[in-house]
Amino acid sequence: MADIDKTARNARPKLDKDLERLTFVERANLHVARGLAPYGMALIFLIFASVFALGFAGGHPGSAVLIAAAALAGYMAINIGANDVTNNVGAAVGARAMTMTGALIMAAFFEIAGAMIAGGEVTDTIASGILTPSLVGNAQTFIWIMMAALLAAAFWINLATWANAPVSTTHSIVGSVMGAAAAAMGTSAVNWQTVLSITVGWLISPLLGGLIASAMLYLIYDLIVYRADKIAQARRWLPVLIGLMAGCFSCYLSLKTTGMGFTILSDRAVLFGTIIGILAWLLAIPVIRRQAVGLENRNQSLRQLFRMPLIGAAALLSFAHGANDVSNAIGPLAAIVHALFANDLHTRMTAPFWVVTIGALGISVGLLLFGPRLIRLVGSKITKLNPMRAYCISLSSGITVITASKLGLPVSSTHIAIGAVFGLGFFREWYNRHSPRRLAYMQMKSAEWQSKPPKRVNPDELKRRQLVRRSHILTIMGAWLVTLPISAGLAALIYSVMFALFR
Repeated sequence: MADIDKTARNARPKLDKDLERLTFVERANLHVARGLAPYGMALIFLIFASVFALGFAGGHPGSAVLIAAAALAGYMAINIGANDVTNNVGAAVGARAMTMTGALIMAAFFEIAGAMIAGGEVTDTIASGILTPSLVGNAQTFIWIMMAALLAAAFWINLATWANAPVSTTHSIVGSVMGAAAAAMGTSAVNWQTVLSITVGWLISPLLGGLIASAMLYLIYDLIVYRADKIAQARRWLPVLIGLMAGCFSCYLSLKTTGMGFTILSDRAVLFGTIIGILAWLLAIPVIRRQAVGLENRNQSLRQLFRMPLIGAAALLSFAHGANDVSNAIGPLAAIVHALFANDLHTRMTAPFWVVTIGALGISVGLLLFGPRLIRLVGSKITKLNPMRAYCISLSSGITVITASKLGLPVSSTHIAIGAVFGLGFFREWYNRHSPRRLAYMQMKSAEWQSKPPKRVNPDELKRRQLVRRSHILTIMGAWLVTLPISAGLAALIYSVMFALFR
């Protein structure tokens, strides 16, 4: 009997160890399954896009091509959502004005709304703006150019997202169309004037974004933050800033919905934006006054007052982005549909409703599944943000687009947002050292801090805690620099392979 008990006691530890191993394996499998789940859901969406397109093929001889193009457009839209849309809500999340979940849901909703309401107006720019249709020999060549461009652009954006590099999806698709067209018909088929404009926009976008965001933060510091009565100043100036935001985005959206593009700033758009801005300013005055009641005279109260305007700016940015950049995904697909069904490359291309639907849903799917990674980078890993700074970043996007439109320059929303984030960080480093108003404010407050023992700060620690993390500059700027040539080279290679396999 004793031998039996001894054997049982020896068996239990072995059994417990085996059960622990099984539990560990199950947890590992669950962790792997969770990591693969977003990719599985993305694949399901691509299958949905293909089946959805099949329903509109109507037994057309080119149904197989249409299904493949719809899947590629869905893949492109997912990558736009994962990479580009993060610029709209990254600042709000980094400033803790919104949770990650709330930002994702809000951005997805407004992206879909923007794409569905105003995203189908101008889709032929991606094709005819870069490629000269009169030089295309036949519709089949045109279709293969667009297919290669979609795959190359989507693949490059996918790589950039994996490398934590926010890039311009517009530059990616432009470079891809350019490369595929050059491979198909030679460099004479490329509209080099458009390429030059894109290059100028690459330089102008981050500079304008950084300068305008810094100018807005300077005004907020000078008019509100470093004043004796912060709350009274916020009651006076915050409605003005809200009116400015509403006016700029109204003008921004009117340029899109009227189909005029962003290189022509019409008097009607300016008048519409001015009227909306004045109305928003007047409506915001009583709202801000009610919110300011009972607030203490400190920066934390200002952050509370800026929270709702920041959320509104993020929503407007998402709507505007859905209206504008959905064309990067559906433009080539709309061109393929046009070539298949109209059989005429010289007439105006418009996106059917089902094509816009694939682009809108794809962007939102990409944002929800893969967006958090770059949202954290833009929102918190480059420089520290609060609602006031994040509001300046959001506002600068609208103002920069309007300014560039007046100058006739194409700009990138990605470059604007990232340039604004870097610009704010560098501006704060300069302002904290050289601002007379901040110095006077700190001297005024010094009496309150005399009773507290001063903190000893290591100079090396101060240098390490610079307000901008320089390590991200080379990565992001390098990705911007190579976007056009890499996407063009990929598209040329893909077109050559497609032509060799399917001719």
